[in-house]
Amino acid sequence: MKILVTGGAGFIGSNFIYYELEQHPEDEIICLDALTYAGHLKTLAKAMANPRFEFIKGDIADCEFVDKLFKREQLDIVVNFAAESHVDRSILEPEIFLKTNVMGTGVLMNACCKYGINRYHQVSTDEVYGDLPLDRLDLLFTEESSLHASSPYSASKASADLLVLAYHRTYDLPVSISRCSNNYGPYHFPEKLIPLMIVNALNNKPLPVYGKGENVRDWLYVTDHCKAIDLIIHNGKVGEIYNIGGHNEMRNIDIVKLICRELGKPESLITYVTDRKGHDMRYAIDPTKIHSELGWLPETKFADGIRKTIKWYLENRSWWENIIVRN
Repeated sequence: MKILVTGGAGFIGSNFIYYELEQHPEDEIICLDALTYAGHLKTLAKAMANPRFEFIKGDIADCEFVDKLFKREQLDIVVNFAAESHVDRSILEPEIFLKTNVMGTGVLMNACCKYGINRYHQVSTDEVYGDLPLDRLDLLFTEESSLHASSPYSASKASADLLVLAYHRTYDLPVSISRCSNNYGPYHFPEKLIPLMIVNALNNKPLPVYGKGENVRDWLYVTDHCKAIDLIIHNGKVGEIYNIGGHNEMRNIDIVKLICRELGKPESLITYVTDRKGHDMRYAIDPTKIHSELGWLPETKFADGIRKTIKWYLENRSWWENIIVRN
């Protein structure tokens, strides 16, 4: 099969490309990426050497470009990772998130309808559900949970999800959606919590923590996420939403302190900063559906995953040092 992976020069998309190339030697992978600040060709350096991989630079919101690409390539599957994803940036420049996350999704689906595909998969986020109270650990997000987006970012992702489902109902487009918890692992752009703390700690810089650091996230090792998406696009039901969670709930402050311990850095580097506007308190995913239907469960415990992640950043300094200089 020929699979188009949009946003494949970013964090999760690049990990998915490497996973697919390894697990499905019969498939061809095309990566479409606009190479904005969070996308880097260096991330795909190993994939470039594979004859079954091709990189194309382009914007998913460019109707003419996307149409020509679909006409030429005759794709079987489209997996859409392309998105502006940083909440802080969405608060400052919401219009960019609307263009890429909503309009770009529409452009892709129009092309899918016109040229025909076996599956369009939308990679979404648990942030579309809003947040949960810290004192109700029994509450988890399910696929039936209401959408209560808190930021322009999460609102744009929720809008894209609704658009995908509308195309399925109106045009019978074979779609699926996955909503994941917070990912971590190799190639994570160093503006997000875990890579930022690792990089800053290695450079003995302050470790900025919002508020008191009590916000709770469910952490999912990126390879586990890739395995789940692979299962969905090959065996998941058309028209369905699947929640992908890691069963690894952690407070932000506990993660930062753990990183300090692993790197032998003092907790005095931790600096508490003014909290983000509309900051969600807790995310927690119930992955029962994907487990019962497709047999998926997260395999990586947070203690193991964070050590692997720290090791990767220690061994790949040139990757993130170059990014820091560029940004």
